[in-house]
Amino acid sequence: MGDFSDNIVNQRFSRVFQELEKYNLIKGKSDLAKKLGTYNHVINSILKGQRNITVDQLQKLFLAYGVDANYIFGNGDSIFMDGYPAYGEIPTRSILDRELGGRENITLVPAKALAGYATEMQDDKFLENLQKFSIPNMAGELMAFEINGDSMTPTITNGDIVVCEAIERGQPLRDNNVYVIVTDVVVAKRIQQVREGNNVARLNLISDNDAVYKPYPVELEEVRQILKVKCRLTSYAIS
Repeated sequence: MGDFSDNIVNQRFSRVFQELEKYNLIKGKSDLAKKLGTYNHVINSILKGQRNITVDQLQKLFLAYGVDANYIFGNGDSIFMDGYPAYGEIPTRSILDRELGGRENITLVPAKALAGYATEMQDDKFLENLQKFSIPNMAGELMAFEINGDSMTPTITNGDIVVCEAIERGQPLRDNNVYVIVTDVVVAKRIQQVREGNNVARLNLISDNDAVYKPYPVELEEVRQILKVKCRLTSYAIS
């Protein structure tokens, strides 16, 4: 078997792999293999210098993780394009960190109330009936949503609560960040902005569990509210 370890692309791919693990954007070789449309043993062989990474795998790497192609081909020092890899990081805390009483600045929308929120989010009486809580060191008027389903696994799991800050209409968004998008339903998704001329016309909503859930577009005029996910509360063990 040949030695491909001197290939600059393979060398830099190994460095990218280390950074993806560092930022918790992947959970091992099998996770990366899934994103690149290949197998665990193929990723292992590339990392060991036993084969070259393919063009198709590189293209998927660039798209999925914002890796800068110039870096991969030895023409730059920045591994990620501007704005990355922060998009993959959602600070995670235990659901037990919630505090009741005192300055309760976070309004919780439980899973059973998500449909109601989509239609009544501007109704003060609806909001007043929702539970409120606080989290140490999280200030401002925030919203929290209980996530139902596995479309954002492993970033957000079923039963997690995402704490969000509302984005004013017209405020810049960042592609590949996780937002809560409110139309006639409430969903947590990564976004990619689709422009027509200089204006954003629609958003592509992207699930992290992309083997099961495919991206789909939403016209900007259909969007009632956008909230930036600031923190994830989970009942699962945090490593």
